[in-house]
Amino acid sequence: MARGAGTARIEWAAGQMPVLRSIAARFSEARPLEGVRVGACLHVTAETACLARALSAGGASVNLAAANPMTTQDEVAEALSENDGIEVLGRRGEGFEEFSAHVATLASSSPQVTLDDGADLVVSLHARPSGPGDLLGALEETTTGLVRVRRLAAEGSLRCPVLAVNEARCERAFNDRHGTGQSALDGILRATNVLLAGQTLVVLGYGQTGRGIAARARGAGAAVVVCEVDPLSALEARMDGYEVMPARRAAERGDVFVTVTGSRGVLRREHFERMKDGAVLANAGHFDVEIDLDDLAALAESVHEVRPLVEAYDVGGRRLHLLARGRVVNLAAAEGHPAAVMDVSFALQALCVEDLVRHAGEREPGVHPVPAEIDHEVARLKLTALGVEIDALTPAQRDYLDTWA
Repeated sequence: MARGAGTARIEWAAGQMPVLRSIAARFSEARPLEGVRVGACLHVTAETACLARALSAGGASVNLAAANPMTTQDEVAEALSENDGIEVLGRRGEGFEEFSAHVATLASSSPQVTLDDGADLVVSLHARPSGPGDLLGALEETTTGLVRVRRLAAEGSLRCPVLAVNEARCERAFNDRHGTGQSALDGILRATNVLLAGQTLVVLGYGQTGRGIAARARGAGAAVVVCEVDPLSALEARMDGYEVMPARRAAERGDVFVTVTGSRGVLRREHFERMKDGAVLANAGHFDVEIDLDDLAALAESVHEVRPLVEAYDVGGRRLHLLARGRVVNLAAAEGHPAAVMDVSFALQALCVEDLVRHAGEREPGVHPVPAEIDHEVARLKLTALGVEIDALTPAQRDYLDTWA
Protein backbone atom coordinates (compact mmCIF):
# COMPACT_ATOMS: atom_id res chain seq x y z
CA MET A 1 0.00 0.00 0.00
CA ALA A 2 1.04 3.60 -0.44
CA ARG A 3 3.06 5.30 2.25
CA GLY A 4 0.77 6.69 4.94
CA ALA A 5 -1.93 4.05 4.44
CA GLY A 6 -1.17 2.50 7.82
CA THR A 7 -1.61 5.82 9.61
CA ALA A 8 -4.93 6.43 7.83
CA ARG A 9 -6.10 2.96 8.79
CA ILE A 10 -5.22 3.51 12.45
CA GLU A 11 -6.97 6.88 12.49
CA TRP A 12 -10.11 5.33 10.98
CA ALA A 13 -10.15 2.68 13.73
CA ALA A 14 -9.47 5.27 16.44
CA GLY A 15 -12.51 7.25 15.30
CA GLN A 16 -14.70 4.27 16.18
CA MET A 17 -13.08 3.55 19.56
CA PRO A 18 -14.31 6.32 21.88
CA VAL A 19 -13.90 4.31 25.10
CA LEU A 20 -10.24 3.54 24.44
CA ARG A 21 -9.70 7.18 23.39
CA SER A 22 -11.05 8.42 26.71
CA ILE A 23 -8.79 6.01 28.60
CA ALA A 24 -5.78 7.06 26.51
CA ALA A 25 -6.52 10.72 27.31
CA ARG A 26 -6.57 9.97 31.04
CA PHE A 27 -3.42 7.85 30.73
CA SER A 28 -1.67 10.72 28.97
CA GLU A 29 -2.29 13.00 31.95
CA ALA A 30 -1.86 10.55 34.85
CA ARG A 31 0.96 8.39 33.35
CA PRO A 32 0.02 5.32 35.46
CA LEU A 33 2.34 3.03 33.47
CA GLU A 34 5.46 5.18 33.64
CA GLY A 35 8.54 3.07 32.93
CA VAL A 36 6.66 -0.25 32.71
CA ARG A 37 7.80 -2.68 30.01
CA VAL A 38 4.78 -4.12 28.19
CA GLY A 39 5.07 -7.03 25.77
CA ALA A 40 2.09 -7.85 23.56
CA CYS A 41 1.66 -10.90 21.34
CA LEU A 42 -1.54 -9.94 19.53
CA HIS A 43 -3.00 -9.69 16.05
CA VAL A 44 -1.28 -6.72 14.44
CA THR A 45 -4.25 -4.66 13.25
CA ALA A 46 -5.23 -1.00 13.31
CA GLU A 47 -7.28 -1.62 16.45
CA THR A 48 -4.29 -3.21 18.19
CA ALA A 49 -2.26 -0.16 17.19
CA CYS A 50 -4.76 2.01 19.08
CA LEU A 51 -4.25 -0.12 22.20
CA ALA A 52 -0.47 0.09 21.86
CA ARG A 53 -0.70 3.87 21.54
CA ALA A 54 -2.93 4.11 24.62
CA LEU A 55 -0.46 2.10 26.72
CA SER A 56 2.40 4.19 25.40
CA ALA A 57 0.47 7.35 26.32
CA GLY A 58 0.35 6.01 29.86
CA GLY A 59 4.14 5.89 29.99
CA ALA A 60 4.71 2.24 29.09
CA SER A 61 7.46 0.98 26.79
CA VAL A 62 5.54 -1.23 24.36
CA ASN A 63 6.87 -4.02 22.13
CA LEU A 64 4.52 -5.97 19.88
CA ALA A 65 4.76 -9.33 18.11
CA ALA A 66 2.23 -10.84 15.73
CA ALA A 67 0.08 -13.58 17.26
CA ASN A 68 -0.90 -14.91 13.84
CA PRO A 69 1.14 -14.51 10.64
CA MET A 70 -2.00 -14.49 8.47
CA THR A 71 -3.55 -11.50 10.24
CA THR A 72 -0.73 -8.96 10.30
CA GLN A 73 -1.47 -5.66 8.58
CA ASP A 74 2.01 -4.72 7.37
CA GLU A 75 1.17 -1.08 6.74
CA VAL A 76 -0.04 -0.74 10.34
CA ALA A 77 3.16 -2.29 11.68
CA GLU A 78 5.17 0.17 9.59
CA ALA A 79 3.18 3.14 10.86
CA LEU A 80 3.61 2.10 14.50
CA SER A 81 7.34 1.73 14.06
CA GLU A 82 7.89 4.96 12.14
CA ASN A 83 5.43 7.26 13.94
CA ASP A 84 5.29 5.89 17.47
CA GLY A 85 8.61 4.15 18.02
CA ILE A 86 6.80 0.90 18.88
CA GLU A 87 8.77 -2.11 17.69
CA VAL A 88 6.63 -4.60 15.80
CA LEU A 89 7.94 -8.11 15.17
CA GLY A 90 6.13 -9.93 12.39
CA ARG A 91 4.92 -9.66 8.84
CA ARG A 92 1.96 -11.09 6.99
CA GLY A 93 2.45 -14.66 5.79
CA GLU A 94 5.69 -15.43 7.64
CA GLY A 95 6.48 -19.04 8.49
CA PHE A 96 6.28 -20.78 11.83
CA GLU A 97 10.02 -20.53 12.48
CA GLU A 98 9.95 -16.77 11.95
CA PHE A 99 6.91 -16.45 14.18
CA SER A 100 8.57 -18.49 16.95
CA ALA A 101 11.73 -16.40 16.67
CA HIS A 102 9.73 -13.19 17.06
CA VAL A 103 8.01 -14.49 20.20
CA ALA A 104 11.42 -15.49 21.61
CA THR A 105 12.79 -12.02 20.83
CA LEU A 106 9.83 -10.40 22.55
CA ALA A 107 10.35 -12.62 25.59
CA SER A 108 14.02 -11.62 25.72
CA SER A 109 12.94 -8.00 26.27
CA SER A 110 11.82 -9.13 29.77
CA PRO A 111 8.35 -7.54 29.79
CA GLN A 112 6.81 -6.76 33.14
CA VAL A 113 3.24 -7.10 31.84
CA THR A 114 2.19 -9.30 28.92
CA LEU A 115 -0.86 -9.25 26.67
CA ASP A 116 -1.53 -12.50 24.85
CA ASP A 117 -3.81 -13.95 22.21
CA GLY A 118 -3.12 -17.63 22.75
CA ALA A 119 -0.62 -17.52 25.67
CA ASP A 120 2.45 -17.85 23.43
CA LEU A 121 4.36 -15.03 25.13
CA VAL A 122 3.61 -15.86 28.75
CA VAL A 123 4.33 -19.56 28.13
CA SER A 124 7.63 -18.67 26.43
CA LEU A 125 8.63 -16.55 29.42
CA HIS A 126 7.92 -19.42 31.80
CA ALA A 127 9.86 -21.85 29.60
CA ARG A 128 13.09 -19.87 29.87
CA PRO A 129 15.81 -21.30 32.15
CA SER A 130 15.76 -17.98 34.00
CA GLY A 131 11.97 -18.07 34.33
CA PRO A 132 9.59 -15.13 33.74
CA GLY A 133 11.87 -12.60 35.43
CA ASP A 134 10.14 -9.64 37.11
CA LEU A 135 6.81 -10.32 35.42
CA LEU A 136 4.08 -8.48 37.35
CA GLY A 137 1.21 -10.16 35.58
CA ALA A 138 -0.36 -11.15 32.29
CA LEU A 139 -3.58 -10.80 30.32
CA GLU A 140 -5.13 -13.49 28.14
CA GLU A 141 -7.99 -12.82 25.72
CA THR A 142 -8.71 -16.25 24.25
CA THR A 143 -10.29 -19.48 25.46
CA THR A 144 -7.39 -21.50 24.06
CA GLY A 145 -4.84 -19.33 25.82
CA LEU A 146 -6.63 -19.70 29.15
CA VAL A 147 -6.64 -23.47 28.75
CA ARG A 148 -2.86 -23.36 28.36
CA VAL A 149 -2.35 -21.01 31.30
CA ARG A 150 -4.64 -23.01 33.57
CA ARG A 151 -2.70 -26.15 32.69
CA LEU A 152 0.49 -24.32 33.63
CA ALA A 153 -1.11 -23.32 36.93
CA ALA A 154 -2.35 -26.88 37.60
CA GLU A 155 1.21 -28.13 37.22
CA GLY A 156 2.38 -25.58 39.76
CA SER A 157 4.54 -23.80 37.19
CA LEU A 158 2.69 -20.49 36.81
CA ARG A 159 4.68 -17.71 38.47
CA CYS A 160 2.41 -14.68 37.99
CA PRO A 161 -1.23 -13.65 38.18
CA VAL A 162 -3.14 -13.82 34.89
CA LEU A 163 -6.32 -11.83 34.33
CA ALA A 164 -8.83 -13.78 32.23
CA VAL A 165 -9.93 -10.97 29.92
CA ASN A 166 -11.69 -13.51 27.70
CA GLU A 167 -14.13 -14.28 30.52
CA ALA A 168 -15.09 -10.71 31.37
CA ARG A 169 -18.80 -10.02 30.79
CA CYS A 170 -18.07 -7.18 28.35
CA GLU A 171 -15.65 -9.34 26.41
CA ARG A 172 -18.05 -12.26 26.10
CA ALA A 173 -20.95 -10.10 24.96
CA PHE A 174 -19.09 -7.81 22.59
CA ASN A 175 -15.98 -9.60 21.34
CA ASP A 176 -17.30 -13.13 21.08
CA ARG A 177 -20.96 -12.81 20.17
CA HIS A 178 -21.03 -9.55 18.21
CA GLY A 179 -17.41 -9.37 17.05
CA THR A 180 -16.70 -12.88 15.79
CA GLY A 181 -20.37 -13.43 15.01
CA GLN A 182 -20.22 -10.71 12.36
CA SER A 183 -16.60 -10.86 11.26
CA ALA A 184 -16.48 -14.64 10.74
CA LEU A 185 -19.30 -14.48 8.23
CA ASP A 186 -17.67 -11.40 6.72
CA GLY A 187 -14.48 -13.41 6.14
CA ILE A 188 -16.36 -16.34 4.61
CA LEU A 189 -18.29 -14.07 2.26
CA ARG A 190 -15.23 -12.07 1.21
CA ALA A 191 -13.27 -15.24 0.47
CA THR A 192 -16.02 -17.11 -1.39
CA ASN A 193 -18.82 -14.71 -2.36
CA VAL A 194 -21.28 -17.53 -1.66
CA LEU A 195 -24.96 -16.84 -1.05
CA LEU A 196 -25.83 -17.95 2.48
CA ALA A 197 -29.59 -17.87 1.93
CA GLY A 198 -30.82 -21.39 1.29
CA GLN A 199 -27.53 -22.97 2.40
CA THR A 200 -27.05 -25.21 5.43
CA LEU A 201 -24.41 -23.77 7.73
CA VAL A 202 -22.97 -26.03 10.42
CA VAL A 203 -21.58 -24.37 13.55
CA LEU A 204 -19.29 -26.61 15.57
CA GLY A 205 -19.29 -25.18 19.09
CA TYR A 206 -22.10 -23.20 20.71
CA GLY A 207 -20.31 -20.90 23.11
CA GLN A 208 -20.77 -17.15 22.89
CA THR A 209 -18.98 -17.04 19.53
CA GLY A 210 -20.98 -19.92 18.11
CA ARG A 211 -24.17 -18.21 19.21
CA GLY A 212 -23.18 -15.05 17.36
CA ILE A 213 -22.33 -16.88 14.15
CA ALA A 214 -25.51 -18.98 14.28
CA ALA A 215 -27.75 -15.93 14.82
CA ARG A 216 -26.23 -13.97 11.95
CA ALA A 217 -26.24 -16.94 9.59
CA ARG A 218 -29.93 -17.50 10.31
CA GLY A 219 -30.54 -13.81 9.73
CA ALA A 220 -28.89 -14.18 6.31
CA GLY A 221 -31.32 -16.94 5.39
CA ALA A 222 -29.21 -20.02 6.12
CA ALA A 223 -30.51 -23.13 7.81
CA VAL A 224 -28.27 -23.59 10.86
CA VAL A 225 -27.15 -26.89 12.39
CA VAL A 226 -25.23 -26.93 15.68
CA CYS A 227 -22.78 -29.59 16.85
CA GLU A 228 -21.71 -29.70 20.50
CA VAL A 229 -20.05 -31.93 23.10
CA ASP A 230 -21.45 -30.07 26.11
CA PRO A 231 -25.05 -31.11 26.94
CA LEU A 232 -25.99 -27.72 28.40
CA SER A 233 -24.76 -25.83 25.35
CA ALA A 234 -26.48 -28.34 23.08
CA LEU A 235 -29.73 -27.88 25.01
CA GLU A 236 -29.44 -24.09 24.68
CA ALA A 237 -28.93 -24.43 20.93
CA ARG A 238 -32.01 -26.61 20.65
CA MET A 239 -34.08 -24.22 22.72
CA ASP A 240 -32.83 -21.35 20.54
CA GLY A 241 -34.46 -23.11 17.60
CA TYR A 242 -31.49 -24.78 15.87
CA GLU A 243 -31.10 -28.38 14.79
CA VAL A 244 -28.57 -30.18 16.97
CA MET A 245 -26.83 -33.35 15.86
CA PRO A 246 -23.45 -35.16 15.92
CA ALA A 247 -20.82 -33.85 13.52
CA ARG A 248 -20.83 -37.13 11.54
CA ARG A 249 -24.46 -36.58 10.60
CA ALA A 250 -24.02 -32.86 10.03
CA ALA A 251 -21.11 -33.59 7.67
CA GLU A 252 -23.58 -35.03 5.17
CA ARG A 253 -25.90 -32.04 5.46
CA GLY A 254 -23.69 -29.00 5.53
CA ASP A 255 -22.76 -26.62 2.74
CA VAL A 256 -20.63 -24.35 4.96
CA PHE A 257 -18.84 -25.51 8.13
CA VAL A 258 -17.50 -23.16 10.80
CA THR A 259 -15.44 -24.50 13.70
CA VAL A 260 -15.36 -22.38 16.82
CA THR A 261 -14.34 -24.61 19.72
CA GLY A 262 -10.74 -23.84 20.72
CA SER A 263 -10.02 -27.59 20.43
CA ARG A 264 -8.31 -29.67 17.73
CA GLY A 265 -9.45 -32.18 15.12
CA VAL A 266 -13.04 -30.94 15.27
CA LEU A 267 -13.41 -31.69 11.56
CA ARG A 268 -11.37 -34.72 10.53
CA ARG A 269 -11.23 -37.71 8.17
CA GLU A 270 -14.54 -39.26 9.23
CA HIS A 271 -16.25 -35.94 8.45
CA PHE A 272 -14.40 -35.13 5.22
CA GLU A 273 -15.36 -38.55 3.84
CA ARG A 274 -19.06 -37.71 4.24
CA MET A 275 -19.12 -34.13 2.96
CA LYS A 276 -20.85 -33.15 -0.26
CA ASP A 277 -19.14 -31.68 -3.30
CA GLY A 278 -18.45 -27.97 -2.89
CA ALA A 279 -18.46 -27.87 0.92
CA VAL A 280 -16.75 -24.84 2.44
CA LEU A 281 -14.54 -25.30 5.54
CA ALA A 282 -13.75 -22.33 7.77
CA ASN A 283 -12.21 -21.96 11.21
CA ALA A 284 -13.29 -19.11 13.48
CA GLY A 285 -11.81 -20.56 16.66
CA HIS A 286 -8.12 -19.99 17.25
CA PHE A 287 -5.16 -22.09 16.07
CA ASP A 288 -5.17 -23.83 12.68
CA VAL A 289 -5.80 -27.22 14.30
CA GLU A 290 -9.60 -27.26 14.51
CA ILE A 291 -9.78 -28.52 10.93
CA ASP A 292 -7.40 -31.50 10.70
CA LEU A 293 -5.20 -30.39 7.81
CA ASP A 294 -3.14 -33.59 7.83
CA ASP A 295 -6.25 -35.73 7.39
CA LEU A 296 -7.52 -33.44 4.64
CA ALA A 297 -4.21 -33.54 2.78
CA ALA A 298 -3.97 -37.33 3.11
CA LEU A 299 -7.41 -37.76 1.53
CA ALA A 300 -6.83 -35.30 -1.31
CA GLU A 301 -5.76 -36.44 -4.75
CA SER A 302 -4.85 -32.85 -5.63
CA VAL A 303 -4.97 -29.36 -4.14
CA HIS A 304 -5.20 -26.11 -6.04
CA GLU A 305 -6.14 -22.51 -5.31
CA VAL A 306 -9.42 -21.48 -6.88
CA ARG A 307 -9.61 -17.99 -5.35
CA PRO A 308 -7.29 -16.04 -3.09
CA LEU A 309 -7.46 -17.79 0.31
CA VAL A 310 -9.61 -20.62 -1.07
CA GLU A 311 -8.00 -24.01 -1.75
CA ALA A 312 -9.94 -26.84 -3.40
CA TYR A 313 -9.07 -30.33 -2.11
CA ASP A 314 -10.13 -33.04 -4.58
CA VAL A 315 -11.37 -35.91 -2.42
CA GLY A 316 -12.70 -38.76 -4.52
CA GLY A 317 -14.12 -36.40 -7.12
CA ARG A 318 -15.61 -34.10 -4.49
CA ARG A 319 -14.20 -30.61 -3.93
CA LEU A 320 -13.79 -29.49 -0.34
CA HIS A 321 -12.91 -25.82 -0.11
CA LEU A 322 -10.59 -24.81 2.74
CA LEU A 323 -10.50 -21.12 3.62
CA ALA A 324 -7.36 -19.26 4.75
CA ARG A 325 -5.38 -22.47 5.26
CA GLY A 326 -7.47 -23.23 8.32
CA ARG A 327 -6.48 -20.08 10.19
CA VAL A 328 -9.04 -17.77 11.79
CA VAL A 329 -11.16 -16.71 8.86
CA ASN A 330 -12.39 -13.41 10.28
CA LEU A 331 -8.83 -12.06 10.41
CA ALA A 332 -7.14 -13.97 7.60
CA ALA A 333 -9.86 -13.33 5.02
CA ALA A 334 -11.36 -10.12 6.42
CA GLU A 335 -10.39 -7.41 8.89
CA GLY A 336 -11.35 -9.04 12.17
CA HIS A 337 -13.76 -7.54 14.64
CA PRO A 338 -15.19 -4.12 13.87
CA ALA A 339 -13.32 -1.34 15.66
CA ALA A 340 -16.41 -0.60 17.76
CA VAL A 341 -16.16 -4.12 19.20
CA MET A 342 -12.42 -3.94 19.81
CA ASP A 343 -13.04 -0.64 21.59
CA VAL A 344 -14.56 -2.64 24.45
CA SER A 345 -12.02 -5.46 24.35
CA PHE A 346 -8.97 -3.21 24.31
CA ALA A 347 -10.46 -0.81 26.86
CA LEU A 348 -10.70 -3.80 29.19
CA GLN A 349 -7.09 -4.69 28.48
CA ALA A 350 -5.81 -1.15 29.00
CA LEU A 351 -7.54 -0.89 32.38
CA CYS A 352 -6.35 -4.38 33.34
CA VAL A 353 -2.74 -3.44 32.59
CA GLU A 354 -3.17 -0.41 34.85
CA ASP A 355 -4.71 -2.64 37.55
CA LEU A 356 -1.84 -5.16 37.41
CA VAL A 357 0.69 -2.36 37.81
CA ARG A 358 -1.25 -0.64 40.60
CA HIS A 359 -1.71 -3.88 42.56
CA ALA A 360 1.65 -5.47 41.78
CA GLY A 361 2.49 -8.19 44.28
CA GLU A 362 -1.01 -8.32 45.77
CA ARG A 363 -2.35 -11.27 43.74
CA GLU A 364 -1.14 -14.85 44.03
CA PRO A 365 0.03 -16.66 40.87
CA GLY A 366 -2.96 -18.13 39.11
CA VAL A 367 -5.83 -17.22 36.80
CA HIS A 368 -8.00 -14.42 38.17
CA PRO A 369 -11.24 -12.84 36.91
CA VAL A 370 -11.22 -9.29 35.62
CA PRO A 371 -12.26 -7.07 38.55
CA ALA A 372 -15.99 -6.36 38.35
CA GLU A 373 -15.41 -2.63 38.66
CA ILE A 374 -13.34 -2.67 35.44
CA ASP A 375 -16.07 -4.60 33.60
CA HIS A 376 -18.70 -2.12 34.82
CA GLU A 377 -16.58 0.92 34.03
CA VAL A 378 -16.02 -0.18 30.43
CA ALA A 379 -19.73 -0.90 29.99
CA ARG A 380 -20.57 2.51 31.47
CA LEU A 381 -18.14 4.30 29.18
CA LYS A 382 -19.50 2.44 26.14
CA LEU A 383 -23.07 3.35 27.02
CA THR A 384 -22.05 6.98 27.41
CA ALA A 385 -20.38 6.89 23.99
CA LEU A 386 -23.60 5.48 22.53
CA GLY A 387 -25.69 8.18 24.19
CA VAL A 388 -27.55 5.65 26.33
CA GLU A 389 -28.76 6.37 29.88
CA ILE A 390 -29.88 3.72 32.36
CA ASP A 391 -31.59 3.64 35.75
CA ALA A 392 -29.88 3.36 39.12
CA LEU A 393 -31.05 1.50 42.22
CA THR A 394 -32.84 3.62 44.79
CA PRO A 395 -31.49 3.51 48.37
CA ALA A 396 -34.52 1.43 49.38
CA GLN A 397 -33.90 -1.04 46.56
CA ARG A 398 -30.22 -1.35 47.50
CA ASP A 399 -31.12 -1.95 51.16
CA TYR A 400 -33.66 -4.60 50.10
CA LEU A 401 -31.09 -6.44 47.98
CA ASP A 402 -28.40 -6.23 50.65
CA THR A 403 -30.37 -7.88 53.46
CA TRP A 404 -31.17 -11.54 53.91
CA ALA A 405 -34.62 -10.61 55.19
